Parts: sequence; C-alpha cells; structure tokens
Amino acid sequence: MPVHGEIWTIKELFVYPNENIVWSIQIVLYPYLTGLVAGAFVLSSLSHVFGKEELKPVTPFALVFSLALLLAAPLPLLFHLQQPQRNIHVLFTPHFTSAIAAFGVVFSVYAAIVASEVWFTYRQHIVESALSLRKAEGLPARLKGLLYRVLTLGSYDVSEKALKLDERVATVLAGVGIPVACFLHGYVGFIFGSVKANALWMTPLMPVIFIMSAVVSGIALCLFTYIVIMEIRVIFKRPSPWGPERGHPSAMPQRETDIQIIRIIAKYLVFFMILALSLELLDLVFHSYTAKKPYEILQTIIFDRFAFNIFGLQYGLGMALPFLLLLLPSLSIRRAFVASILILFGVFMMRWNVVIGGQAFSLTFSGYMNYQLPIIPHDLDTFKEGLAGFLLLLLLPFGLLWLFSRFLPLFPKKEKLSPLG
Repeated sequence: MPVHGEIWTIKELFVYPNENIVWSIQIVLYPYLTGLVAGAFVLSSLSHVFGKEELKPVTPFALVFSLALLLAAPLPLLFHLQQPQRNIHVLFTPHFTSAIAAFGVVFSVYAAIVASEVWFTYRQHIVESALSLRKAEGLPARLKGLLYRVLTLGSYDVSEKALKLDERVATVLAGVGIPVACFLHGYVGFIFGSVKANALWMTPLMPVIFIMSAVVSGIALCLFTYIVIMEIRVIFKRPSPWGPERGHPSAMPQRETDIQIIRIIAKYLVFFMILALSLELLDLVFHSYTAKKPYEILQTIIFDRFAFNIFGLQYGLGMALPFLLLLLPSLSIRRAFVASILILFGVFMMRWNVVIGGQAFSLTFSGYMNYQLPIIPHDLDTFKEGLAGFLLLLLLPFGLLWLFSRFLPLFPKKEKLSPLG
C-alpha cells in the first residue's frame, strides 16, 4: 500500500525518502471555505453592529450563506482524514492542548451563534409560515408546515415587543460572532504560522493575513452570488425580491436598486482588499528582511518556481486587476461580476501558494517536491484528494444555499437605501 501523498508527489534533487506533499487540495480548500464563512458573516454583521443601513438588503442573504458555507467548511478535513470516523472525538472531548482540538470548541460555538442569529432573524417568517400552513392540503405542504412548526421551538409570539427583542438579540449575536468568526479562521493561520519546521509558514503575520483575506473572499463571494441570483431573476422574468407587489407581473427586478447595492458592497470590498494586500506584501518584506538560514531556498520558491503563481496569478490577476476594475468610475454589473470572480481566484491562489508552496521544498533545503493534482480518480484516495472531491465540496455550499432559500427568503422587501459615500 503506497504512503499517503506518494501518488501525487514528484520529487527533484535531494529529498528525504519519507517526505511527500501530504497536505493536498483538500487542505487548500479547507482554509478557503472557512475564510468564506468568516467573510460572509462579517458582511452580514456590518448593518447590525456598525449601523451600515445601506447593507441591510443583503444582510439576511449573507447570513444564510454563511450558515451554508459553515456546514460545508469541515468536510475537506473529513475527506483528507484517513480515519474520518474518529472526528467526533474532537467535538465530544474538547481541550486546548492542540490547535485541531481547540477548533472543535471554536467551531461548535460559532455554529451555535450563526444558527441562533438565523433563527432570531427569521423567527417572524417561521411563525407566520407555520400558522399559514397549519391547515394545508397535500403531503409536501403538510411536511413543510411540520418543519416550520418544529423550527418555531414553541415560540409563536410575534408581537411588536417580541420582534424588537429578536432584533436586539440578533445584534448582540452579530457583535459576538465577528471576533469568533475571525478567531475561527485565524486559528487556521495559526496552525501554519506555528509550524517551526517550515520557514515559509513561520511568521506571526500568518493568522492576520488569513483573517483579512478571508473577509475579502467572503464579501467577493456574496457579491458574485448576489449578481448571479439577480441575473437569474431577470432571465426568468421573476419579480424583484423586494418588490412592492410580490408575484405581480409588473414587479420586475429594479436594476437601479441592484447596481446601487452592488456598488455599496464593492466599496467595502475595496477597503478590505487594501488591508489584505498590505499585510501580504508586509509578509514578503518580513521574509526578505529576516533572511533566515533556509531563505536561499525560499527565494527559489517565491521568486522562481512559484513566481508566476504568486506575482502573476495571486497578486496580478487576483488582486491588482480586480482592484482596478472596482475603482474605475461608473461600476457596472458586468465589471463587478468579473472582479468578484478574479478576487475569489486570487484568494484561492493565496491558499494554494501557502499550502502547496510551503511543502514544495525538502527539509534538506536541497530538493524540491511538485504536486500533481489527480484529475481522473481510480480509487477512493484519488477521488477524495483529487479534482472530483474538490469540485464536489466547492459546489456544496451553493446547493445548501438553494435548499435554505426554499424555506427562508434571502432578501427583504424594498427598503430605502442610504446614498453612496
């Protein structure tokens, strides 16, 4: 039986026999998905916590999307584990003697916060739906009504006082959830930054870089998905999600309102992109200035073997170009759509360059290892750690978002938006 990682590792020059690229595409996807979770939640919390009323129309959508991403985020780890059935011990035997064990605690707390905020945000809709479907006919309607009645948790009070209490509790949960979300993704950076045996990862900036790029990717994903949903509604000529007469043929999507919201999201996206880019460039300067013993081989990784990935794809195509597209005046839907895709690609390349690039050189400092992604699976291992497993988990959050949208409306009715600053 081959050693784990031996199938997709290509070695050059002087490499130890037991060295392989063990952390593969699933460990690239894992911090990518957790980053999307944190970023989407931060976007959903801006209106609650910081009073950004202009983002209120997309707050429920970003919150539900964060929940969908959260459910998919741990799955890359399970795909990567050789004994995934043992993962339950992390949740039921919590302790802080290792970063992975602490993750079980943080993930459980964060999941409870997000689920609770979703419940308080949608409680009125859940109660009204449960009451309206109480005498529904037909098995699908009865099952849907039963689900709503279960989701009420026995609370049917939708008085003005109760709804105001729900809003206050949701605001508190959003405020508490922001640092927990950042800690959830920051711990991923901590895992890499605390590996003293790897010169590329060992930097105190790693957790902060991961957090900031997470916010960027999460906001970009919400922008991308919002545009897709909006365009689908236009194609199928559905009424606007916030139209005054929902279901009426004349209630078509209001393009001016849509582009205004897109420009508002893009404004916050540009702000976080500046912070993320500054930290990543500072990290490059940090490695160059400290110039530790293995810096010579790091130079060959950063400026030679991964130069195109880092400076061409990550910074050029994934950061500089979308930054320019978003800054140009009169931002259009098409330009925002292209920019969001490029940003998502750039953040993914950042994760790729950190995870794969950090394993690309041997501990002998005289050899290299190249990762060859399994395209066509021929066994369970190459399915889980290959292109098929990667695409399956990458698309899963969109399926969950669609499923949630069948029960929870993603967009509120039309509200007056604040003007752009």
